Amino acid sequence: MLATLVKEPFDRRGWIYEEKYDGVRILAYKEGAQVTLMSRNAIDRTERYATIAEAVGKLKPVTLLLDGEVVAFDKRKVSRFQLLQQGRAAVKYAVFDCPYFDGQDMRAKPLSQRREALEKLFRGPHPGTLLLSDELAGDGLQAFAIVKKRKLEGLVAKNMQSKYVQGRSREWLKVKVNHESEFVIGGYTPPGGSRKYLGALLLGTYAGKQLRYAGKVGTGFDTETLRRLSNTLKKLAQAKSPFSDEVRERNVTFVRPKLVAQVAFTEWTSDGRLRHPAFLGLRDDKAPQEVGREEA
Repeated sequence: MLATLVKEPFDRRGWIYEEKYDGVRILAYKEGAQVTLMSRNAIDRTERYATIAEAVGKLKPVTLLLDGEVVAFDKRKVSRFQLLQQGRAAVKYAVFDCPYFDGQDMRAKPLSQRREALEKLFRGPHPGTLLLSDELAGDGLQAFAIVKKRKLEGLVAKNMQSKYVQGRSREWLKVKVNHESEFVIGGYTPPGGSRKYLGALLLGTYAGKQLRYAGKVGTGFDTETLRRLSNTLKKLAQAKSPFSDEVRERNVTFVRPKLVAQVAFTEWTSDGRLRHPAFLGLRDDKAPQEVGREEA
C-alpha cells in the first residue's frame, strides 16, 4: 500500500499522523521458524538485513506479515537513506502495518485494528532492532510542526478506517518537508579539476515510455562512490541518448537506463530541472521504468 503525495499538511478527524522514514520499504513474512524479507520489487533481502530477519523470527506469533521501513538513524534520531546505503549505522526496522497477524488476514480490517495488533505485539518484550512507527501527534498540523522542528523528511497521514490495499491510495497521504526522490541515471560527464572518475550524473524520470531529462547531479559523492559508479556505468555505455528530449551537455557518455539514484533537491525549476540536487545513493528496490515524476 502506497501513500499519495499532497502539497499541504492538514488535520482530519479519525486520521493518524506518522513519521515518514527515509529508508527501504520491506515486507517481513514469518511462517513458523522461517522468515523472509522482501523489497517492494519482490527481491529477497533476508540475507542483506539478517539482524532484522532474526529479530522478526523471535516474535511470538507463529504467522505474521509486517510492513515497514528498514532505516539507519543519525545522532539526532533522524533516518537517513545515505547512512543506510553506505552501511555506516546500525539498521532498524520501523513497522507501521500488519496485514497478517497470528493466523488472521487483517487486510480487510480497518487500520485501527491493525495498529492495535501492532501495539499489542510491541507492548511485550521484543528485539531492539524492531520499533513501532512513531505517531507524531493527534493533530495533523501539530504533527507537521514537529516534522519541521526535527528536520524529518515528512509525515504520512492515514485514515484509521482504511483497509490494506495493494497500490497507491488516497487513504494514505504524505506531506514532505525535504524533497527527495528516485531518478534514472541516463549518462555522465567527465571529471574536472582534481576530481576523479566522473563529473556529474544525468538524471531523468519516465513519462509513459519516454525518459524525460531532469538535470544533473554533481554533489554528494565521495571518491570511493565515484570509483564504483564509474566502473558500473562504463559497462552500460551506449552511443544513443536514452532521453526523449535534448541534453545540452558537452562530452556526455550516455548509458543504458538501468540504475536508479536517490537524490535530494530543493525544488523543481519551471523548465523541469532539479535545483540544488545532491546524490544520496543507488536504489535497487525499484525498477527504472517505475520511476516517474511524483507531483502533489
